[in-house]
Amino acid sequence: MSGLELRGLQHRYPGADAPSVVGVDLVVPEGQMLAVVGPSGSGKSTLLRLAAGLETPAAGQVLLGGRDVTALPPERRGLSVVSQRPHLFDHLDVVGNVAFGPRVSGTPRREARARASRYLRLVHLDGLERRRPGQLSGGQQQRVALARALATGREVLLLDEPFGSLDPELRAAMHELLVELRAAMAPTVLMVIHDLDEAALAEQVGVLVDGRLHQVAPPAELYRRPATLTVARLLGGFNELAGRVVAGPDGPEHRSTWGCWSLPPDAAGQAGHGAALLVRREDLRLAAPGAPPRGPSREGRVVGCRRTGARVVALVETPDDARVEVELPLREEVAAGDPVRVVPEPTATVWAVPAAQTGPPDPSHHTRHTRHAPDLPGSGPGPWDHAWRD
Repeated sequence: MSGLELRGLQHRYPGADAPSVVGVDLVVPEGQMLAVVGPSGSGKSTLLRLAAGLETPAAGQVLLGGRDVTALPPERRGLSVVSQRPHLFDHLDVVGNVAFGPRVSGTPRREARARASRYLRLVHLDGLERRRPGQLSGGQQQRVALARALATGREVLLLDEPFGSLDPELRAAMHELLVELRAAMAPTVLMVIHDLDEAALAEQVGVLVDGRLHQVAPPAELYRRPATLTVARLLGGFNELAGRVVAGPDGPEHRSTWGCWSLPPDAAGQAGHGAALLVRREDLRLAAPGAPPRGPSREGRVVGCRRTGARVVALVETPDDARVEVELPLREEVAAGDPVRVVPEPTATVWAVPAAQTGPPDPSHHTRHTRHAPDLPGSGPGPWDHAWRD
């Protein structure tokens, strides 16, 4: 297997007002998986097509194992692609579909079919070799597509929304299968997806917005330390507290109408500048109003609640008309109109991004809560945004 590297990729579709991919640098180490997330139209699929050789970059390089393959056609790049639709051959049975790649590359028929059978066992489809695609469920068809891609023996697997057309139960099963395949074979995988939960299957996650790569980090770091406000708003679940970073006696601090928040040492470079503090809604809790504050806090009034699965998120409005989201512990309940004080959990982790990314200048009295980008599944308008109970 080999690692995949994209260097300075640029692309613009003919007649488009803006480029689809802008100077993207990306490295997928050998045997690892990197997921690229972003809203529709962000350039994710175009990026994958550039890697596969299905689109030609205006500038930049695609390297496989350190070898420049930018000028090579797709079939000579050592890459396999699995898309949202399996694109199986209806006139071939299951084993014939999986054996197709090896046969095209010159493998004798018996050897190709034996290899296909091995990969069908890996995806738990042994016993279905003689069925035609029309006799399979959607999940089974996608398993055949995965087996076909793996059977080619190519070095890198490119996945383009591979589970997007499956129902939640089948998606969960395919997630488990992908984990199994990676443990058994350690392929190098580049996957582009909408679903943020699926992104957590990868060692690294890249966030692509408007063709620009904003951040690449492990999933846990991405959720705790988004590099920009754009990333934070895409991920959702953050409250944005405007203020300034100052050099405190024990390290950098964020000061606002909430009081003073201690920041990690590497935020010291922002001292003296306006910044938005990012604190996740599960890192806040509600206390009785008037309670003596120990550290940062803000009084307000509950204006609504909405349910996210088993949990309830309360929306609190502060005296300056700012709004804050607080995820309540199980079995805790509040009602619209309840006076409360919002305080951080003792284990709360906060992060700050420059004020240049927060919108209006000097928004020192503004607090905002972020949700998922509107076109990410399970977010934006719809039941999520209209579930507030007044």
